[in-house]
Amino acid sequence: MRRTQQGFTLIEVMIVVAVIGILTAIALPSYSEYIRRGHRADARAGLLQAQQWLERASTATGTYPTTLPGNMTWSTDAGKRYTIALNPATTSTFTLTAAPKAGTAQVGDKCGNLSITNTGVRNASPLTSGATVEECWRR
Repeated sequence: MRRTQQGFTLIEVMIVVAVIGILTAIALPSYSEYIRRGHRADARAGLLQAQQWLERASTATGTYPTTLPGNMTWSTDAGKRYTIALNPATTSTFTLTAAPKAGTAQVGDKCGNLSITNTGVRNASPLTSGATVEECWRR
């Protein structure tokens, strides 16, 4: 009676492991950048929300508030990777800044700190990896 072999050879298993390793090496950096981009979009939305709040308060009182409400700074929100701050705090101008929280993967983001002023000027610094301010605010 003839017996047939079943299973995989060592070469076949090694080829599968190599293919999985190559796919992981390609996919993981792309996925990480995709996640950073999502958190960056969240920070932009938070900056625009805080800017609108400041404008509404200015319309009501005639001056900009010099502090933000605690829920707009995201300092205690563990789900957020940015902290929003009002710098400098004057009653006639403002600059809102979203800075990556220490200890998060966002610290290595190519756009660094995002900021917007009372005149609508948008900025990002320090920029790395050839990023531009327009790219950071668009994507």
